[in-house]
Amino acid sequence: MIDEVGSLATRSVVAIGGGHGLAVVLRALAGQVGSLTAVVSVADDGGSSGRLRRDFDILAPGDLRRCLSALAEDPMVAAAFEQRFEQGGLTGHPAGNVILASLLRLAEDPVDALDTAATMVNAQGRVLPAAQEPVDLVATTTRGTIRGQVAIRESGGIQDLRFSPAAPRCSPQVCDVIRSADTLILGPGSLYTSVLAAVVPEVAAAINDRRGPLVYVANLSSERGETDGYGAAEHLAAVRRHGIEPDLVLVDASSNEALPVDGRIARFGLVGATDGEHDPQKLRAALSELFS
Repeated sequence: MIDEVGSLATRSVVAIGGGHGLAVVLRALAGQVGSLTAVVSVADDGGSSGRLRRDFDILAPGDLRRCLSALAEDPMVAAAFEQRFEQGGLTGHPAGNVILASLLRLAEDPVDALDTAATMVNAQGRVLPAAQEPVDLVATTTRGTIRGQVAIRESGGIQDLRFSPAAPRCSPQVCDVIRSADTLILGPGSLYTSVLAAVVPEVAAAINDRRGPLVYVANLSSERGETDGYGAAEHLAAVRRHGIEPDLVLVDASSNEALPVDGRIARFGLVGATDGEHDPQKLRAALSELFS
């Protein structure tokens, strides 16, 4: 499936997830593909996003902001969106979160708000919310049921993830773009609270009705609290346990783990200057080689 459509430069690519991991994928692919869309988790309930959610009953803006910043053509605009206020009533809020909060309050449809924001930053791609309404994460863990992204991130022993509401509303545009994409990319990022947090039921159904291949970009290491003791095999098992079967798993070349997907593993050097984070340029080179 990987070489059916041609080179990466001609493909429509949809990247799914949240947090810093999705932003890395977007930085890797911005300007390099035919079209690029991010489908982003809106389940964050901590920090600035949590405060804005509680104050205004809006989608969590933080991961949406990161994606817009990653796609912004002008580095100064990206920096302005990420600039965090350090004093006064806005202390702790990135400027982009405040702008998105205003747009989300004004627009009848969150997709319209995000398309407007994308125009403001001259984004090299589109950013779509995984759900049309605020979403809370609920996890079954070895300690019992845990609710909320921040609490789940620190809980450990996670067995499965679900949502409240159980089936949050999604934009038809999200499902359409996933089904029709030449390539889907899932991950990397915090496994439960960023990556799988974006895979609400309608998104999962669209992924499983996909036309193009799904590439899962495995994390480089476990994450303290959320995925203690996980290697690539455990990350992949969790993705499969939640009903998603990748066509290809992309792992770092330093990993010697045997994964239960014989013939569907690609190994490339992916580690960035910061240990535990993917390097955008290396990720771009890996994806380019896979699709060349």
